[in-house]
Amino acid sequence: MAGRVALSGVTDSLLSLTDHVDAVADPAAGATVSFSGAVRNHDHGRGVAELEYQSHPTAAAIVASVAAQIAAREGIIAVAVTHRVGRLNIGDIAIVAAVSSAHRRAAFDACADLVDEVKKQLPVWKRQIFSDGSDEWVGSA
Repeated sequence: MAGRVALSGVTDSLLSLTDHVDAVADPAAGATVSFSGAVRNHDHGRGVAELEYQSHPTAAAIVASVAAQIAAREGIIAVAVTHRVGRLNIGDIAIVAAVSSAHRRAAFDACADLVDEVKKQLPVWKRQIFSDGSDEWVGSA
């Protein structure tokens, strides 16, 4: 039996790890693994002051597709993942994911793959604003 996508999307609102963990809760789950990715204050030796994420209109559908692929794996009960867009400060949460399964190994592997695939497939462009006032767009050619 395939797992369910409990929550997926792209938003400009604050993200809650608790909401994602609660969304994948299930009496059959022996394991829940979660991930919270925060904006850090450095990149490649340079100080970062803030980030700005912009997404393509298809971004939410792509996140939902990735979530469905992970939820379809053997042993997965539920999946939740959301990526934030807009201006984010240092310490703000940019991505949250949670996966539940009967056993821990499946949950760990699925959660890691969920985050990796969203980061790989999501059509989002990141503008890093550095401490010196300069900026750089990442993910744009």
